Amino acid sequence: MGTLSHFRNLYTEAFQGCKPALAVIFLKAYSVFAAFMIFMAIYAFTERVLTGFQF
Repeated sequence: MGTLSHFRNLYTEAFQGCKPALAVIFLKAYSVFAAFMIFMAIYAFTERVLTGFQF
C-alpha cells in the first residue's frame, strides 16, 4: 500500500507549478489513457494465456 501512495505523491508533485492549465489537463488525461491501454494489453495477454490461445 505504501508503494501506491508513493506513486500518488509523485503524480501530484509532477504537476505542481505547471503554468499552462490546458497542458496539465491534457497530460493528466493522457496518463489515464496510457494506464488504461496498458491494463487492456495485460488483460488481453492473460485472457489468451488462460484460454489456451496458440501464439
